[in-house]
Amino acid sequence: MSLMNIILQAAADNSAAAYSKMGAAIGAGLSAIGAGIGVGQIGASALESIARQPESLGDIRANMIVAAALVEGAVFFAIVVCLLILFL
Repeated sequence: MSLMNIILQAAADNSAAAYSKMGAAIGAGLSAIGAGIGVGQIGASALESIARQPESLGDIRANMIVAAALVEGAVFFAIVVCLLILFL
């Protein structure tokens, strides 16, 4: 079952459960979009920093990976919460 089918079914019903499913689907999508934007900004800032100071490549790369992992971890948590709302 695709996400669009769930949203359409939720919009057709008038029950509270249907609205919670629609909200969970929208929340999961917004979480994924937020992660993409966040990781993109981290990468852009890291590349700019490396271009300004090439000698600090290792430190910048390590900090970039840690920051990207933190963003992804928070987003995976949000998506799991949305999926729990959706299927429970």
